[in-house]
Amino acid sequence: TAWLAAMLNKQIRISSQREAHTAALYALSKQLSTTTDMSSLLEQFAEHVYSSLGIDMSVYLAEPSNSLVLVYPSTPSAGSGAITTEIPLANDVYVTGVASVVSPRDSDNSLGYMLPLRTEGRPFGVLALYMTQEAAAGSRNEYFRLFEALGGLMASAIARIQLAEEARLAHVTAESERLRTAILNSVSHELRTPLAAIIGSATVLIENERLFSPEDRVELLMTIRDGALRMNRLVLNLLGMARLEGGMLRLRENWCDIEDVIGVTLSQVKDDQEHRELVVKLPEGEPILVLGDEVLLEQMLVNVISNAIKYSPDYSKIIVSARLKAEHIIIMVSDQGIGIQQEEYERIFDKFYRSERAKPITGTGLGLAISKGIAELHEGTIAAGPNDPKGTTITITLPVRKTIQLRTELRREQEEE
Repeated sequence: TAWLAAMLNKQIRISSQREAHTAALYALSKQLSTTTDMSSLLEQFAEHVYSSLGIDMSVYLAEPSNSLVLVYPSTPSAGSGAITTEIPLANDVYVTGVASVVSPRDSDNSLGYMLPLRTEGRPFGVLALYMTQEAAAGSRNEYFRLFEALGGLMASAIARIQLAEEARLAHVTAESERLRTAILNSVSHELRTPLAAIIGSATVLIENERLFSPEDRVELLMTIRDGALRMNRLVLNLLGMARLEGGMLRLRENWCDIEDVIGVTLSQVKDDQEHRELVVKLPEGEPILVLGDEVLLEQMLVNVISNAIKYSPDYSKIIVSARLKAEHIIIMVSDQGIGIQQEEYERIFDKFYRSERAKPITGTGLGLAISKGIAELHEGTIAAGPNDPKGTTITITLPVRKTIQLRTELRREQEEE
């Protein structure tokens, strides 16, 4: 009877222990499922297994040269309980893929276990788990099963993070390749056309200067200038996209008058305007001010208005308007051009995307993407929509909360004076 009672008590202890282990593993798996950073993963894993199970750990990860490096704890301390001096054994476990029991040490009376971190045959490193025999009172087989489960969780979490990082790098590489291809296409098409015009006009002027009247010379010089301006815009767009992609685009905030920004923009696109009519509509009264980078705002509007000119027929009208609405500045550019399909209103702001209707006209698909990046850098938005009955309207929305605050302060100062 006593023996049966002892066996029953042992089974109860084992069942309670298994229940506690299962609950701890479940909580740990939920916690790790949202972790995307390797250092955070290791910190959370170590903290959880120590607080809930009384287990210390060390993690060795493989470098590209296949040599193991201790990545956790990053600064091991003597007597911390972590296994930090077992690199030869860790190497054996990593190479063979077979878990190994770590011999107890007299100094800490330890129970240790080293497991290879593998998923689907792919090795990542080695996990060393450790706990004192007092904390591991009970069945060693139960704790070895627990160690195996912890190793499986750790391997899966590391694999998920590393695969996500590899996917991110692959995406960055693909985007870099697309940017490189776009640059090559731009060089071969966008740059060659104005470059040919520049070379041809300059050559004719040099070789046959006496044959041309002053009016002819002016026309050839204007052709050279137009080609140079076109090449300059393309280079600026390519550099702007590279800066956006690299996170190097920074705001130099100043108070900007929208009327001045639009005026500078129109002077920059004047040579492309030809016979198109550019109409500006601004509200009367106080100037519209925004805190931002005037150079970037001008580049954004140049890209938008240049697009409207490029895809609009000669003698058509392009309206540029600005107004205040609540706490926002609304800038709209409406053309009477070829228009775009309903499903393309969002896609035209993607890098390299060009509407099917725009394919006969040369371009890189970078201008509106850069404009979107500049608008978002100013905490604003940019969107496209139809311009009834024909054409497209680009709407730029910029926040002006700080502008309203500035006006209130200026009025208060004037009243005090």
